[in-house]
Amino acid sequence: MKFMRQILRKKPADLDWIQKQGLLAVKLAQIFALRPDIVGETKCQQLQKLYQHAASIPSENLFKTIEDKAPKNFLNSFSMIDEMPLAAASVGQVHRATLKSGEEVVIKFIKSSNAITFKKEVNKMKKWLKILLIFTPKLRRVGNPMALLNHVSDYTLRELDLTNEIKGASELEEIKNNVSSNFPMELLRFPKYYENLSNKDILVSEFIVGESLEDGIKNKSLSWEKLLQLFRIHGAYLFGIGTFHGDLHPGNCIIDENGKFVFIDNGAICYAPKHINNALFKFFEHLSKQEMESAFDSLLGMSDYNIEGKRLQKYKSEMRKIYTGFESKPVGEQSLTRIMMETVKTAVTVAKAEFGEEAFPIIRALMYLDGLVIRTHPDVVLIKSMKPYLIEFKNGLNIE
Repeated sequence: MKFMRQILRKKPADLDWIQKQGLLAVKLAQIFALRPDIVGETKCQQLQKLYQHAASIPSENLFKTIEDKAPKNFLNSFSMIDEMPLAAASVGQVHRATLKSGEEVVIKFIKSSNAITFKKEVNKMKKWLKILLIFTPKLRRVGNPMALLNHVSDYTLRELDLTNEIKGASELEEIKNNVSSNFPMELLRFPKYYENLSNKDILVSEFIVGESLEDGIKNKSLSWEKLLQLFRIHGAYLFGIGTFHGDLHPGNCIIDENGKFVFIDNGAICYAPKHINNALFKFFEHLSKQEMESAFDSLLGMSDYNIEGKRLQKYKSEMRKIYTGFESKPVGEQSLTRIMMETVKTAVTVAKAEFGEEAFPIIRALMYLDGLVIRTHPDVVLIKSMKPYLIEFKNGLNIE
């Protein structure tokens, strides 16, 4: 109750208090940072600070962690390790270092205090949600808090094992290489990892010279053309492939000194079933062509329930209201996040569509992209900008 008061109250949330409640509280607050339809734009912008700057979470001693958990003879490979953290986030802590070979790297380790309590927090929250859903069963289909909690739990637990970060980057890079002849992504790369110096608790990777998207937002250096390139790359994974970085918030993508996007924290790879990403792709494709009736029909591909007659008429009538003027309104006036939430609600309550756990990661990824646009270029009409890339996805990635 205290947590929800912090999230929903009009005045700013106490970010220090939220972070002190533990890792689950931070992760849930990061989700609310994507929901201007619930908490408003100003509160969203404040909560978005939790993406990258969690320094008020107490730091832990790096050398004690190395002594307890690092691979054998770990320290022998380094000529310098900075004792002060370069960054302290909700899951881990990062320190700069230099290998004896001269390579600049970062050492990341999992905070044991967070890892120990996270599972207990999730289990406790699930018990409360089960009781809540008994009295409010519609929540399971519309807001789907259990699906949200399961998703947060799943990707966070994977983040707590740092070997998944190496595996995730390798999986995404392999996909990039496999589609390169028809859909080249030269602007994307992944960090170099030092597997011989890494395990589930400690990760050594290259130090990337550049600025994160979060820094670019603050410095007002993110051009619209650059963001469209990010949409092209991330959108290809979302719509064309269905395997994607599941937590690509503004702190998890760096633009390096050569202008390339570097995806970091690759431990939480998500997978969308074909019927989910295909239905969403067709939905946006038709919207970009202003084929509204076809768009509304496409969305029903996510549901096993075949609607017809008056129910179908009511569904389309409600969708027409939601999307009136959508093709001409800028994101600052009508955000994709807000309109998608209204769409989900209508599809569930009127058309009996089921937006289960498998749909949430891809919708959440779209919210991240929408949030980036709102914070940097609120005057653009997003759906018109998406159109040429949707065509490229269809042709280059063979979307049926």
